[in-house]
Amino acid sequence: MIRHSLRAGLLGTAAMALCAPALAFEDAAEDGTQPAASQVRDVIYVTAQKREEAITDIPASISVVSGERLQNMGVGSLADYAAYVPGVNVGSGGSPGQTSITLRGIAPVGPGATVSTHIDDTPLGGSSNYSRASVFALDLFPNDIERVEILRGPQGTLYGASAMGGLLRYVTRTPDPSGFSAQMAGEMFSVADASSLGYGARGRVNVPLADNAAFSASLFTRETPGYVDNTLTGRSDQNELTQTGGRLALFFEPASNFTINLSAMFQNIDSADNAQVYLDPATLQTFDGPRTTRNQLAEPFEKRERYYAARLNWDVGFADFTSTTSLSNIVNNQTQDASTIYGVLFPMFTGGAVPPGLSEFNIILDLEKFTQEFRLTSAGDGPWQWMAGLFYTQEDSVNQQIATALDMSGSSIPGLDPLAIVGLPSSYEEIAVFGNMSFDVTDRLTLGLGGRLARNEQDFAQISDGPLVGGFQEVPGDSSETVFTYMASATFDVTDQTMLYGRIASGYRPGGPNVALPGVPPQVDADRLVNYEVGIKSDFWDGRALIEATAFWIEWEDIQLATAAGGLSWLTNGDTARSRGIEFQGVVAPVDGLRLGLNAAFVDSVLTADAPDLSAVSGDRLPGVPRYNYSLTADYGWGLENGWDASVGGGIRWIGDRNVSYPGAANFMKLDSYHSVDLNAEITNGSWALRGYVRNLTDEDVYLSGTRMTDAFGAPTFVMSSLLQPRTVGLVLSVSR
Repeated sequence: MIRHSLRAGLLGTAAMALCAPALAFEDAAEDGTQPAASQVRDVIYVTAQKREEAITDIPASISVVSGERLQNMGVGSLADYAAYVPGVNVGSGGSPGQTSITLRGIAPVGPGATVSTHIDDTPLGGSSNYSRASVFALDLFPNDIERVEILRGPQGTLYGASAMGGLLRYVTRTPDPSGFSAQMAGEMFSVADASSLGYGARGRVNVPLADNAAFSASLFTRETPGYVDNTLTGRSDQNELTQTGGRLALFFEPASNFTINLSAMFQNIDSADNAQVYLDPATLQTFDGPRTTRNQLAEPFEKRERYYAARLNWDVGFADFTSTTSLSNIVNNQTQDASTIYGVLFPMFTGGAVPPGLSEFNIILDLEKFTQEFRLTSAGDGPWQWMAGLFYTQEDSVNQQIATALDMSGSSIPGLDPLAIVGLPSSYEEIAVFGNMSFDVTDRLTLGLGGRLARNEQDFAQISDGPLVGGFQEVPGDSSETVFTYMASATFDVTDQTMLYGRIASGYRPGGPNVALPGVPPQVDADRLVNYEVGIKSDFWDGRALIEATAFWIEWEDIQLATAAGGLSWLTNGDTARSRGIEFQGVVAPVDGLRLGLNAAFVDSVLTADAPDLSAVSGDRLPGVPRYNYSLTADYGWGLENGWDASVGGGIRWIGDRNVSYPGAANFMKLDSYHSVDLNAEITNGSWALRGYVRNLTDEDVYLSGTRMTDAFGAPTFVMSSLLQPRTVGLVLSVSR
């Protein structure tokens, strides 16, 4: 409900001042006056809860980053800015698109995602375990993006499956019938240790078709040079990266109470190799110097994303009716050098006739997803507010895995190649009903309640052949389950500038059929959690300061765990875990034009029961979760002569150490804490703009994720770690009208 709006508005966006450290002056108000420069921010509305609300009125912890700020920073992926959001950690497989997301310590320890990713109102990415959504999360390049909304804590009531830790939501720009506009930008940048420059270009045009209709089109491309050298093959800068994409959108208002939004979007990611280094398993130092690797075979990665959506809004008087339809296709093609895992097995399969050799492990994922949602949302601003909806999704997933057998020259070995072919096709169908309501008990106290009942049915087949898996076999499987999630909240306005809230919410991740292996259960159940949180949102000092603080406690049960042995993996339901912590966002404007921000989080995420299959015991930290992260930001803007403005800013982000696996496991290791300093500056007259940025100013060697590799016999070989992009210095020239 919108009861009142704190004068200074967006805690999340303001506290995210880094994302772009250079904050421009606020736009003029509707009456033409300028807001006081000392105020932090005008009121900003978001649609994170599927209705337009002031962010300061929502009983949940939310951060918002504008698309313009992401462009000003020169970011190309989630890893470039996620550390500025409290309680968020992003792991990388070596390029954009090979991404895992953790919120509030709810780590994606199984193949299914624990953070749901959406474009506007529709989810992208698979719901079943065989689409491997946990390591291939939606990672959009910030083009034609109005803002990114990050909701912490389970969002299962409104957003359904896999929104256990929270939600990452990209909100796209809507075509504007009020006038023609166009923007173009060119970019050049350098990356430390790269022998060539990177470059990029983007453009967008908005064309009114009538007083009630408009069309927009956007396109971008970026070439990032490689900076990792392969000392084994002699290949330099092997991880070159190309990102391209575009979007078409149409807005039409055939009647004053009816609107239509249509859009089509594509994004391609092509990485020649991964931004990964090989570390000595004993010392965790690179074998041959900084930013070097030793993969014998190239490890390219390709991602193709296609997304089509239609949204209809109809004001029926007593309520607003919304229909959202989407069709998406995501293809991931990943190649890994598995020579140290499978290549050493060749003599065993041939009685010693074939010596050890090389092996590629290829994963091809192809997900087709259709979604449809209908909902009614109460109109007006009375004491009762409500929403009711129906959701349906149909997903078909192809998961093909191939392990090759090659000699040391890279040629196929007759009779042994392929070593294994495994197909894991699956389908996922879900239907859900959901609803929520809120009631103003008094002018200051509001209570809210919501629920969602979902049922999914899954079909699956395990089709395999080759020496590694014992020849041909085909085993079908299926599953079905019904899950109920709920939410209850209370907000109390202590003053017109300060709100206290409490929230209880549940979430789940779907279970499903398991692979057919001896001793492995045929099905895994959904894992579930309940989140308890209390928070405060306040502005003070005449609008010069904003704070948001939240304390949470999460109980997680029946955790889906990935277990592996002998090059094969399967799922089990573990026992329980707990995540608790504190999140803080704050920003202050001590003098006109200057804004200082602080974001911080403490997260204690541990097992609360032994997990023998993982060599883990109660009290072990969940992998990939830092206990602490914080960021500091400062930005300053001022006016120049002849209509020009200037701004400068900077930020430092710090992430604490993270465990890889569990202390008792053979593949355990700890990733060190890291920090990164980012700067940017801009000079603009509203039409022309020149921007400069620096990411990772001090050129730190930062390991975002790591895997301790062993051969097929369990002997340690090396540690493979993904790098944060080294110091990157860029210059952007843009023009708009």
